[in-house]
Amino acid sequence: MNFRLSLIVSAAMLAAAPQAIAQDRTAFEQQAREIYRNVVEIRSARGHEKVPEVVDYIVGELKAAGFAGEDIQITDYDATGEATQGLIVWYRAEGEPSEAPIVLLAHMDVVDALAEDWVRDPYKLTEEEGYFFGRGTADNKYGVTSLVATFIRLKEEGFVPTRDLVMVLSGDEETGMVSTRAQANYVHETIKPAFILNADAGGLSLGPDGEPLIYGVQGAEKTYATFELTVTNPGGHSSAPRKDNAIYELADALKNIQAYKFPVRSSELTRASLEAGGRQRLDKLGNAMRAFAADPTDENAIEILRDDPSTVGTIGTTCIATMLRGGHAENALPQSATATVNCRIFPGVGIEATEQTLKDVVANEDVKFKLISDLVESPESGLREDVLGALNAALEERGVDVPVVPHMSSGGTDGMHYRNLGYDTYGVGGSAAKSNDTYAHGLNERLPVDSFYDGLDHFHVMLKELAGPDE
Repeated sequence: MNFRLSLIVSAAMLAAAPQAIAQDRTAFEQQAREIYRNVVEIRSARGHEKVPEVVDYIVGELKAAGFAGEDIQITDYDATGEATQGLIVWYRAEGEPSEAPIVLLAHMDVVDALAEDWVRDPYKLTEEEGYFFGRGTADNKYGVTSLVATFIRLKEEGFVPTRDLVMVLSGDEETGMVSTRAQANYVHETIKPAFILNADAGGLSLGPDGEPLIYGVQGAEKTYATFELTVTNPGGHSSAPRKDNAIYELADALKNIQAYKFPVRSSELTRASLEAGGRQRLDKLGNAMRAFAADPTDENAIEILRDDPSTVGTIGTTCIATMLRGGHAENALPQSATATVNCRIFPGVGIEATEQTLKDVVANEDVKFKLISDLVESPESGLREDVLGALNAALEERGVDVPVVPHMSSGGTDGMHYRNLGYDTYGVGGSAAKSNDTYAHGLNERLPVDSFYDGLDHFHVMLKELAGPDE
């Protein structure tokens, strides 16, 4: 080939490169969206036993991408009388890795949704008004999609990690966490990772105008505890009312709980989170967040934070009635009445102290308490420099320059079980959303379309930073 022809060919190749990259990117986004659609449209909620369908679909995609059968482990569990499955997938390093594995978490199950209550079919992925709508679009089938799509993308690129990467997907995080606990114990006994990355928490917080404010890393979780409060009574005919009535007594107990305010609590992590979040907003709530961070005894700030659903769980324990049942016939006095009260307990408070507080608040020995959830009290995780570096690299790739701030979640995730076993566990999801904009667990759950696509590189960058060869 002569020199002039060589220059012409090289120029043509350079001109074609951006187009090829764009085509590859488009193909990857389409593949990720298809994975998202398929997993969202499987009704993997309690009572439907469809988690195995999610598992079968994901396994098929992974095998098609080149993952060997011996690197895919499907585990069967009985979760509160219902069959479910978990999935563990190894992305192997070559030879003898010099560092311990990284485990990545997400969950395949969802809180159930009734079509008649939603504007759109909750089990059909619908793209409208700049959002993807559907149950699990935010919690947590975007996390599942992110991890599965990233594993497939890295495999297709020929990436060979310097340490094992292990994707662990649970099947009952929203209910009994049977598969979650079993998987955590298995990971502890056989994999012994360096740390855990959880796709079910953390992410970019956006302001009202859609601009990124901070990136929150979940470094701690409150203890999840659920009690049943029951009042019993001899009952009788409704035409002959008694002075004592099981429903009225239970109602009085619940009103006492409603009126009670648990003591204010804070930690270095929660104060740092509130201070950083407060810096990003100029409204009354932002001022209160900063004021509380500076002085956790500031009564005015406390009242403002308690009145806002987005901050009330950050400053102490909360207990709230969530379910109710009572009576057996419309023309009979109730022989029993039962309420479910769900508590999210601030780290360090303890379950026994919380139960005793509730009993003192109710102040009625006829109200019987029964703990109906398994307890996991987990410590805070200190942020590792390598994880922080990988996060910053992922944000830079995304064109985002915001503070990275550890925070405590009021809700519970799979991560609590791994923290309880001694592993630093970080909620580092790739999504981005405005405060209270995703409606997770609620009606018309959604995720911004831009957030879906912009976050697809998140774990791709992080895993290359944490498990890629030095360049």
